[in-house]
Amino acid sequence: MKKSLTALALLLSIGATTANAYETGDMVLRAGLTSVAPDESSSNVFVDGGDLGVGVNVGNNTQLGLNFAYFVSPNWALEVLAATPFDHDIGLNTVGALGSTKHLPPTVSANYHFMDSSSAFQPYVGLGLNYTIFFDEEFTGANQAAGFSGLDLDASFGFAAQIGFDYMLDEKWLINASARYIDISTTATFDLNGASGSVDVDIDPYVYTVSVGYRF
Repeated sequence: MKKSLTALALLLSIGATTANAYETGDMVLRAGLTSVAPDESSSNVFVDGGDLGVGVNVGNNTQLGLNFAYFVSPNWALEVLAATPFDHDIGLNTVGALGSTKHLPPTVSANYHFMDSSSAFQPYVGLGLNYTIFFDEEFTGANQAAGFSGLDLDASFGFAAQIGFDYMLDEKWLINASARYIDISTTATFDLNGASGSVDVDIDPYVYTVSVGYRF
């Protein structure tokens, strides 16, 4: 009887430790809050070739973040990041609010998971590519009245890097946290009382996500 109980305890222990390890073909869906915090820099604003001597800044925003990961091996997973549209305020440095824009930042990454079947803590690192689409660009009412119009931001294509971890609550459910750096650069063009204007902006945000996930 004692030997049987020992054998059962050993089997349960093995089951408990392997439950945390990902396997080839596993799929993980995560949903939670994603915050985009731009680390922006910009050229000065130019209007018809003239330097206005001031740059722009971009505000933070938090939205519902979704990501899906597919494990091509126990260590490697392909992940797609998606979210509801982010809404950012755009300001003129030292001047104030200028306008706003929305964007979607779909990102595809290859993540390496440092698999440890004996731990609920499963860290990973990843590299990927981002394509950011801007839309609903508009100036504030006051700036429109001052003659600003036609705000347009070019789409951006760049790299992304991330670190993160899954904490396995059981064999299926998990808590996830990650931090990303995304290379996002754009050129904004506009009109000011009939004169053409532009400014180059490196948005380069840090993107933080806290989510709950489910493994299929």
